[in-house]
Amino acid sequence: MQKPRPITSRLLIVAALALPPFALLGCKSTPPSAAPVAGQPATDDATLAARVKQALAADPQLRSLPVSVATYRGVVQVAGYVESDAQIERALAVARSVPGVRSVSNELHLRPR
Repeated sequence: MQKPRPITSRLLIVAALALPPFALLGCKSTPPSAAPVAGQPATDDATLAARVKQALAADPQLRSLPVSVATYRGVVQVAGYVESDAQIERALAVARSVPGVRSVSNELHLRPR
C-alpha cells in the first residue's frame, strides 16, 4: 500500500479548512419585516390572513360562519360552507376590501340541506 504524497495530504487539509467559511455564506438569515401600520398593505401572508379573518369576524352577517382563510403572495383563499349566495358575495367583498389583498379565490359553498 502506498503512502499518500505529502503535498496531496496538505492540499486536502487546506481545502478542508478553507471550505467551511464559504459554505456558511449561504446560511445568512433575513431580518423580519417591520410590523405593518394600520391602513397600509400587509407585508406578509400571515399578517394578511389575520387581517382578512378579523374583517370577516367584524361583519355581523359573517361572524358566525365557519370560514377559513389562507393566503399566498397576496392571493387570499376563502373556504367553507355558508347559508346563501348573498353570504358568499358579502364574504368575497369583505376579503377584497382588506388592504394588501391582490385577489380572492372563492372556495365557499352552499351548505347542503
